[in-house]
Amino acid sequence: MSPAPVGPIPDAPAGPGPSAVGEQLSEEISAELAAQSPEPAARPAARPAESGEWRGIVLVTGTDTDVGKTVVTSAVAAAAQAAGLRVAVIKPGQTGTAGGGPTDIDLVNRLAGPHTARTLASYPEPLAPLAAARVADQPPLELYEVVDAIRAEAEKHDLVLVEGAGGLLVPMGVRPSGDPWTLADLATTLGVSTIVVARAGLGTLNHTALTLEALARRGVPAGVVLGAWPAEPELVHWANLSELAPHLVGALPDGAGAMDPGVFRRSAPGWLTPALYGVLDDWRVWADEVS
Repeated sequence: MSPAPVGPIPDAPAGPGPSAVGEQLSEEISAELAAQSPEPAARPAARPAESGEWRGIVLVTGTDTDVGKTVVTSAVAAAAQAAGLRVAVIKPGQTGTAGGGPTDIDLVNRLAGPHTARTLASYPEPLAPLAAARVADQPPLELYEVVDAIRAEAEKHDLVLVEGAGGLLVPMGVRPSGDPWTLADLATTLGVSTIVVARAGLGTLNHTALTLEALARRGVPAGVVLGAWPAEPELVHWANLSELAPHLVGALPDGAGAMDPGVFRRSAPGWLTPALYGVLDDWRVWADEVS
């Protein structure tokens, strides 16, 4: 900004001296440079939220490990970005890094390319994060440090997806008291909705019902996404789909994580309901298309 104009100085000489001329010239140059240098562009506002859309912070958990949480997280991130939102993905605790393979955040970056993707802590052994921290003699995740990190990203993004490890009640880290905390505790502390990623096949109904009941008892809104719908579904898959339909907010095809990233991003909205920025609004039509 240019400086405020300076009023006349009492007892000043009638004509400006060399010093005054230099100061005036400096002020004029500064004002001209300021006019030519626009302020940094503000982040464009996301479009207004439509009815039922999940905005802000959303947790992603599963009925078990290896049910497709990371691919589902990637699909939601891709669909939200296609809808014009600025998206962050946070993995509080990544375990099993000793092998040196791609991490969950690596997969998210490849498939969805969100604006921000972060891992807060990594541990070598493929265990629950708290157990992995203890085995490695590393500091465990402290609940309120994780909360602060997530809220900081929420101030800069329209949607923050927080992917857990394993299931809802897996020990993630410690509270200041030293007691363990779980993703369920994180959900209640943040007061946010949760996506439950479930299997499509045999055994999923009990695990899904237990997870939804645990969330409901804590007052946490939740929806279910099937992590891998088979190319050739059998009777058990259709029966499970019918049972889970009232809770479903999406279903991904088996093998989605191996797709070309461009194909994945274009396809993601078709796997999700409007609540998760998709276009899937009729499960009967969807069933006819995949059968």
